[in-house]
Amino acid sequence: MAATMSDGYRDAIANEGGALITHIGLVIVNNDEITGGSYARIAVTWTTAPADGVGTIRPTADLTFEIPAGITVAGWRGFNAAAPNGDINYGGADLTNEVFVGAGQYKLLKAATGIKHDNPA
Repeated sequence: MAATMSDGYRDAIANEGGALITHIGLVIVNNDEITGGSYARIAVTWTTAPADGVGTIRPTADLTFEIPAGITVAGWRGFNAAAPNGDINYGGADLTNEVFVGAGQYKLLKAATGIKHDNPA
């Protein structure tokens, strides 16, 4: 039987989730993180979870990434470190593929990026 947790618990876990993910990175179609050029993960801060811990937390700002030529941006992932070296990939979401023939910038919009927290059944 699943436990029914309090609103306080859900609020705490929702906010902790945001604290765990300190950087966002972008991935290509096979889910490997982008490498090369001036690409780098970007530090992220999150909005506060709703009072009942149910809802979506979002980055507090849009994030603009430098993308090398020949890359197809396919998704974002949340990480606990600025660079891959013993870091944790907490997952993220797929995006509409965007092909970069030449180097360019990709803007990950805060309004379209978030971590959803549901009320457990």
